[in-house]
Amino acid sequence: MHYSRIMPPVGGHRYFTSTAVFLNEVIKLTISLTMALYDISSNLPPSSPATTLFSTLSTAVFTGDSWKLAIPAMLYTLQNSLQYLAVSNLEAATFQVTYQLKILTTALFSVMMLGRSLSVRRWVSLILLAVGVAIVQIPSQNNPADVSHVKGLEDTQAKFFWPRSMAQMRSFGNAAVAGLHKRSATYAGIDKDVALHNPQLNASIGLLAVVVACLLSGLAGVYFEKVLKDRTANPHASLWVRNVQLSFYSLFPALFVGVIFKDGEDIAKYGFFSGYNWVVWAAVVFQAFGGVVVASVINYADNIAKNFATSISILLSVLGSVVFFRFSISINVSIKTLWQLSEKR
Repeated sequence: MHYSRIMPPVGGHRYFTSTAVFLNEVIKLTISLTMALYDISSNLPPSSPATTLFSTLSTAVFTGDSWKLAIPAMLYTLQNSLQYLAVSNLEAATFQVTYQLKILTTALFSVMMLGRSLSVRRWVSLILLAVGVAIVQIPSQNNPADVSHVKGLEDTQAKFFWPRSMAQMRSFGNAAVAGLHKRSATYAGIDKDVALHNPQLNASIGLLAVVVACLLSGLAGVYFEKVLKDRTANPHASLWVRNVQLSFYSLFPALFVGVIFKDGEDIAKYGFFSGYNWVVWAAVVFQAFGGVVVASVINYADNIAKNFATSISILLSVLGSVVFFRFSISINVSIKTLWQLSEKR
């Protein structure tokens, strides 16, 4: 997901995050519909016609309390949009570690909305989690300026770089040429070109997006759990029917607010799938499948258990950032990662 936002543009354009969020919901709706139809068909006589199957599904989905899923649907859609904003401005490892604040927000909303009581050990773990997130935000020693591209030459604090071989000189020259783009002699729009081909991370925006996304994640997750486990309102609504309802209502804010209102003009100009390649599609599909799996975990366990079971994702994110993005593991990130892994044991 992080690489899809910083990789070289496809056809000179980056994909619109609003389209990714919308496709995410379309894929989740398709999966949920398929599983819901299979679930309903297993409870009907084998000779039942297709019209009966679809009529039963429609009745189950559009019940009197289905509107309750519209609230977490809007919250989840906004959360997904903020996730894309966050990963566009934070390193993948930093984002993954900081995003664990959703454990704290989920626990707080669980206590307030579900009346759930937590053990002293879990409260201590949550306090340590907040401290750990604060540690990872402490600025580490600034890395020397990167002179592997033209932008680095503008930094007056950059250390003097002198190529010591023909290979280094050739590499530096290629990097410099790659940073030049066709523009008029007045350099109109050169800032846009630089930002497009050399995206700059803004930690402040990324951190703010993560914090708000964590709040929305906690609220939406607890509300969804409350509706999912409330068998008095609609005892016949299965997990997959609830997922269909959630994905269906998520389509409207994703389409009208994101695709049409936010990026409608640019999408009409460049196309809905502008900037898409296999990397973007992989990120969208994995995000969609992750959402379906999370709903299953919430149904059979609870939100807090789901969040405490994300230890492996933290390790994979840190290791993946080191391998693919040459991420330098600072002492802050190391302490925070180990801290969180010890809390979830």
